[in-house]
Amino acid sequence: MSEKVESGTTGRVTATRAARRAIAALCAAHGGPVMFVQSGGCCDGSDPMCFEGGEFALGGGDMLIGVVDGCTFHMNADQYHALGRPLFVLDVEEGAPGGFSLAAGDGLHFVTRVKVPGEQTS
Repeated sequence: MSEKVESGTTGRVTATRAARRAIAALCAAHGGPVMFVQSGGCCDGSDPMCFEGGEFALGGGDMLIGVVDGCTFHMNADQYHALGRPLFVLDVEEGAPGGFSLAAGDGLHFVTRVKVPGEQTS
């Protein structure tokens, strides 16, 4: 029941070209897809955490928000609905990742932004 957002992306999450390059490199380095879990805030802020596929144990309250290039993106369902079911844009920024998240490249970490309707991703 997922909707097609753009090529290679389904659901309520999309990604910039920079994020897709990072995802492709991580998938190649780890021999398969990675997974993203959107943080609920606190400690490391609200950056998504990136893990090898299946490495993070999802809870009963977590839901699949979307898939980017074969990699799943999850978030707590109550939090997602409280935020108004936003469309997330996965991107990368300079800086080290928080917690146990995989880096998005040398000196890079993943971030999410809320996409404004009609806005293009780069």
